[in-house]
Amino acid sequence: MLHWPPLPASPSRRLFRAAPAGEADSDRGKEVLGTLTAYEILLLLDPELPEERQSEIVSRTRELIERGGGKWRSHDPWGRRRLAYEIDHKAEGVYHLLVFEASAETLAEVTRILKITDGVVRHLAVRHIEGSQTRAPRDETPPPREESDREREYAGANIVSQEEEE
Repeated sequence: MLHWPPLPASPSRRLFRAAPAGEADSDRGKEVLGTLTAYEILLLLDPELPEERQSEIVSRTRELIERGGGKWRSHDPWGRRRLAYEIDHKAEGVYHLLVFEASAETLAEVTRILKITDGVVRHLAVRHIEGSQTRAPRDETPPPREESDREREYAGANIVSQEEEE
């Protein structure tokens, strides 16, 4: 009769040493740099909201961040912008960029509150990259410009040549 040596346990059946008291397995090997992380939230608000309600939403968000032990950095109102596609049958939205430092728990609470707040169409929270300066996009319509003499001369010559062909 043949005897085979026992096979090693599959990776899913390996036993790991338990984490010490007060420490989770997922915390091992991670470096703790501090409790606050820099974030930015881009808020898209309903364009039909009055200015007072928009200010109220931003100030409430600031209060939540500061109450959670965070630090408010800046608020940059980008204003009314055209959307790439309609959301809730609306072609425009009002944008606000909020930059702050907070813990992960505070960010989770702010996100939860923004999800259930009337007037907030969308919001996106991302880590803020130090040294970056996020600015509002440029207006899509350039200011009207004057036609140069050369352009007028070219247009006039083009019309004359079309009349000669007829």
